[in-house]
Amino acid sequence: MSRGASAGFDRHITVFSPEGRLYQVEYAFKAIKASGVTSIGVRGKSSCCIVTQKKVPDKLLDPTTVTNIFKLTPKIGCVQTGMTADARAQAQRARYEAAEFRYKYGYDIPPSYLAQRMGNIAQVYTQQAYMRPLGVSMILIGIDDEFGPQLYKCDPAGYYVGYKATASGAKENEANNALEKKFKSEPELDLTQTIRTAIGTLQGVLSADFKSSSLEVGIVSVENPKFRTLTEKEIDEHLTAIAEQD
Repeated sequence: MSRGASAGFDRHITVFSPEGRLYQVEYAFKAIKASGVTSIGVRGKSSCCIVTQKKVPDKLLDPTTVTNIFKLTPKIGCVQTGMTADARAQAQRARYEAAEFRYKYGYDIPPSYLAQRMGNIAQVYTQQAYMRPLGVSMILIGIDDEFGPQLYKCDPAGYYVGYKATASGAKENEANNALEKKFKSEPELDLTQTIRTAIGTLQGVLSADFKSSSLEVGIVSVENPKFRTLTEKEIDEHLTAIAEQD
């Protein structure tokens, strides 16, 4: 751990350094990058798609139990990048918030409000000494009854904002640069194009040809607003189509 200018200021979550930085929160962002996984979210005209790498760390593990994509409500799903245990805790909290909203107000929680709640909760973790920030970045997708497809990202600092397309994880900057180029012309993507844009960008950034077993894909669309993950067969079809395009 680097000493010198930052000496002592990284011991507490709640103490600012003389430069006005919170080192523990910055370290939480490093934990996300250290996971070695990159995730991408893309919003199309009437659909949203999230894609992430699926890494099974041990040959003895059952691959069906390893996932970074979580269904939060029937119509909202998310991909979590970073520490897996923190990801599960955050997903469980998001489900609780969504269930409480439904019980209180009698209708499903909008994706924007769930993102706001998760951002607010993460922000509280940065100002109380007995809690640490969660080392995960959440990309959340869902269909809003009023505004259509929604894509949000929440980070450990409590910052949340809507996106046309975004990335998080190890190659976040490279992926965001690639997405910026693709979205410069404001394309109107249908569901198939949205999925292929997300998978294609991830392949391009990581310079890897994926097998269907090493990817996870989650989708929602206006036609079918229920969140679901694609099967390996469906992912394989998209990978084949992308390979043929190239």
